[in-house]
Amino acid sequence: MIPLRDSIRPRRRPFVNWLLILTNLWVFFFKELGLSQAQLSELFYNLGVIPVQVTHALQTGAPLEPLLLPFITAMFLHGGWVHLGGNMLYLWIFGDNVEDRLGHFRFLLFYLLCGMVGSLAHILANPTSPVPVIGASGAIAGVLGGYFVTFRHSRILALVPVFFFLTLMEVPAVIFLALWFVIQLFNGAASLGGVVNPVAWWAHVGGFVAGMILIKLLAPRSRIRNEYPWW
Repeated sequence: MIPLRDSIRPRRRPFVNWLLILTNLWVFFFKELGLSQAQLSELFYNLGVIPVQVTHALQTGAPLEPLLLPFITAMFLHGGWVHLGGNMLYLWIFGDNVEDRLGHFRFLLFYLLCGMVGSLAHILANPTSPVPVIGASGAIAGVLGGYFVTFRHSRILALVPVFFFLTLMEVPAVIFLALWFVIQLFNGAASLGGVVNPVAWWAHVGGFVAGMILIKLLAPRSRIRNEYPWW
């Protein structure tokens, strides 16, 4: 299913969400597109998270400080048009409401923490991998997890495949996002069996779960009590 919009309009302008989208676009268009394949590979290895480097440092006691920055920079790198376009579409649709719930600064903190947890989940699932993990997927999965908890009564207008055709359909957000999560979990489990796949499925799973937890920890208490007494 391809989401097109949700049914909830934010009450304030999502400046941080817009800034995150623009930053990702700027990095892709002005820092990645002009590079050769060799230069792009070097960029990913320098600024992406490489699981084997982290596990090696933990096992040997080597300094971790040089390995911390990539946990942030990796979130703003993408491997191609589809990777970038899919991530930014989901962030555009779901990020504004989560920012509205958290506030600007808390949303930025939430986004970065979810992305870092997603990278850690990928490392736990692939501790010996020498391939750098890049992309905003873990952070955006966190946004989806936060949305799943907070806006479960929302509806998502989506393009839904019906046999060989795509049709417009309104889908309850709780079903849309639960199905999305199950797909990530299924593919993540399959990847543990040795299936080679370029997608960091466990970063999605870890980010989503982190988002479900962090939205409760970071959302203003008064707003939670007034709007969500079942919390």
